[in-house]
Amino acid sequence: MKTIDKDTVISVKNLNKRYRIGLEETKQETFAMQIWHMLTAPFRNFKNLKSLSNFTGTEDESIFWALRDINFEVKKGEVLGIIGHNGAGKSTLLKILSRITEPTEGEIQIKGRVSSLLEVGTGFHPDLTGRENVYMNGTILGMSKKEIDSKFKEIHEFSGIGKYIDTPVKRYSSGMKVRLAFSVAAHLDPEILIIDEVLAVGDAEFQKKCLGKMEDVAGKGRTVLFVSHNMAAVQNLCTRALLLNKGLLVENGETHLIIDNYLNSFKQNAIANINSNKKTSKVFIKDISLNSREKFNNVKSGDDVDLIINIAKGDNYSEKDELSIAIHFYDSQGKRLFVCSPSFYNKSLGCLSNVDIIKCKIENFPLAEGNYSINIWYSVNNEPYPEIDNALSFSVYPGDFYKSGRLPKKDKGSLFLVKQNWTI
Repeated sequence: MKTIDKDTVISVKNLNKRYRIGLEETKQETFAMQIWHMLTAPFRNFKNLKSLSNFTGTEDESIFWALRDINFEVKKGEVLGIIGHNGAGKSTLLKILSRITEPTEGEIQIKGRVSSLLEVGTGFHPDLTGRENVYMNGTILGMSKKEIDSKFKEIHEFSGIGKYIDTPVKRYSSGMKVRLAFSVAAHLDPEILIIDEVLAVGDAEFQKKCLGKMEDVAGKGRTVLFVSHNMAAVQNLCTRALLLNKGLLVENGETHLIIDNYLNSFKQNAIANINSNKKTSKVFIKDISLNSREKFNNVKSGDDVDLIINIAKGDNYSEKDELSIAIHFYDSQGKRLFVCSPSFYNKSLGCLSNVDIIKCKIENFPLAEGNYSINIWYSVNNEPYPEIDNALSFSVYPGDFYKSGRLPKKDKGSLFLVKQNWTI
């Protein structure tokens, strides 16, 4: 095994991970067959368990590749974001790097003490108190009791669980578990900190504290691997990002480019779905973008935003057909925030023969930092078409909305920024 250079703390080469899934049981149609299956169950189960890790011979449908041919390196002090759709292999990758599971093939080298938070209450014993679990985790990381003593007060205060520190962890809520687990993982001086989407369990205020702490850890020259669906957090925190898709490493590069390509994939899927109905539709959406940018759909709070929709006629359109449209904005939790439509101003888009590009200008874009998506509703001659879900996903970054020289942050779940005029 070739030794990695002094500035590299994680090296992953030709990493593969596969599982065997879906061992089908024979249907039990008669009482005699049920008795037979019960008697032979121990032998059958032993054979099935053995086959779970046996991948020799021809592959079949029961083999699932969670990761395939993954290669990357992480330098000391880097904050690496790992993004991708659900099922892309992000959590599997972190479990392998955390030594929770073994790779099927490949070479991994890690230099330094690793602290990870992958699931709620990771590494906690439910019957031990919060205090006892702090000491147990510190001991596992190789720290002495004196070292843990020096960190304990800071861990306790950061977690915010107060008097419950001496209560068994099994009586904690999921939020309390994740607060204490993150506090332990971040404060016990790890050289490499690995964090999964588990932070979503905490409330907005605690998430903000966690992101601040990760920035602090990275600022001290330590390395952070961060998996999240919060693109704004990834953008603000990470110096580089990986994009995974179906177990493959699709891209490795600058954070903003990786995020833009990832968000753009949602638009491509939505447009592909609507274009499949071209022959039966009078009209279909050819493309949608922000600020004339086909790929990089990111905006700043307070900027003027142009939402541009390219329209194409289907095979069945008539020049007299009239188009109506509405744009629905949603937050990352799927809650509708507001709607834009020309009908609010008693305006009509007119006949299809005159429509090729529709532009909606939104002045002083009012959404705070975060991830959002757009659905498109439209109708022809008052006959609605199926709404296009996730026609466009985009991130909003802090901007000088109030023209005060300060960048407002998303605070306590507030999504909207509102122009104000104060007098005394």
